Amino acid sequence: MLSSRIVIIIIMFLAVCISSCRTEEEELIQTPEELLLTANSTVANLMLKTVSNDGSNDNILDRSNCFNLKLPLKVTANNQEITINAVEDYKIVEYIFDDEDDDIDNLDISFPITLVFADYSETMINSMSQLSSYSNNCNGENEVDNDIECLDFNYPISASIFNTTNDLISTQSVTDDSEFFEFIKNIDPNQIVSIQFPITVVLFDQTELTIHNLKELESAIEDHKNDCDEDDDFDYNDDDCDDCATDQLTAYLVNCSNWTVDKLERYGQDYDDAYYGYIFNFSNNGDISVYWSGITAYGTWAATGSGNNITVTIDIPGLPYCNNDWVLHEISEYTETKIDLRVGDNDRIRYENYCN
Repeated sequence: MLSSRIVIIIIMFLAVCISSCRTEEEELIQTPEELLLTANSTVANLMLKTVSNDGSNDNILDRSNCFNLKLPLKVTANNQEITINAVEDYKIVEYIFDDEDDDIDNLDISFPITLVFADYSETMINSMSQLSSYSNNCNGENEVDNDIECLDFNYPISASIFNTTNDLISTQSVTDDSEFFEFIKNIDPNQIVSIQFPITVVLFDQTELTIHNLKELESAIEDHKNDCDEDDDFDYNDDDCDDCATDQLTAYLVNCSNWTVDKLERYGQDYDDAYYGYIFNFSNNGDISVYWSGITAYGTWAATGSGNNITVTIDIPGLPYCNNDWVLHEISEYTETKIDLRVGDNDRIRYENYCN
C-alpha cells in the first residue's frame, strides 16, 4: 500500500516537472524572433554605431573625429582663458576666433586632459605632443567614421537577459548612450536578450519614431543613418546658422535698439570706421532708421529663408556700404550680441549691441 502511494507521488512530481518544462519551452517558442537581440547581429552592430561616442563635436579644440576631450577643461583662446564645462561652451571659443578675421587664432590647452574614444574608453595625456600623436593616428577630416549621428535613442530602455534554456538571468535598464554601448558590446553569445518594446528614436530633425521590434529598428537606422551632415570637417565656420530662423533674427534686431557697425568689408576692402558713430534701429514693419551727427536717414530691411540660407536685404539710400542681399552668417552672444552678415569672401557687415 505504501509503495503504491510512493509511485503515485513520483508520477505526480514528474507530471509537474514535464508541465513546467513545456511551459518554459512554450515561452521560448512564443517570444518572436524580432524581439530577440543576439551578439554580432546586423541590428546589434547598427545599434553600437548609433550609441558610440561622437568625437567630432569638439573639433575646434582637437581637430580629431575619433575622440573628444573630457569636460571640464581649461583652454586659452587668443589670450582669453575659458573653462569649458559643457558642449555649448565650444561656441565661446568660436566667438573669440571669429572676432577678427585677419589675426592668427591660437588655442592653448591646460594639461593633463583625458581623451574619450568611440567605445568610451579613456586615456589621460600630459602634453600637446601626445595630443598631436593621437590626432595624427585618427581618421582625418571628412573621412568615413563608424559612428551614426543622425538619430538617437530615447531613454530609459529596458531589457531581459536569458540563457539558452530560457532561464531569466537579469533585467537591466540603461539610461544613456555609454550604458547602452556597454550593454550591447557585452552580450554573451550564449545569452538571449529581449528588448522591451516599444522604444523611441529621435531623428536629426527632432522627428520621433516609435519602434516596436528589432526589424523596425534595423530599418529605421538603415533608412536614416545618412540623413544629416555629421560635421566631421574642421571648419567650425561652415554651420553657424543650422538652427537660425528669421523670427529669431527679427527678435534680436527689433527688441534691441541702437545697433552699431563694428565690422564692414566691401569689395575686399576694410571700412570698419566708415559708419563710426552711426546708430541703427530696426522696426518690425521692415523700416530702418539711422542717426548720426544730427542727421537721420531711413530705409528698409527684410529677412527670408531659414537655417544657413537666410537672406537679409538692406536698402538705405545714401548709405551704399550697408546695402546688399546679405546672407546671415552667425548670431553670436558672448560679451555682446553680434549679427554677422556676409556675401562671399569679400563683403561683410557685422552689427553689434550690448542689449541683453
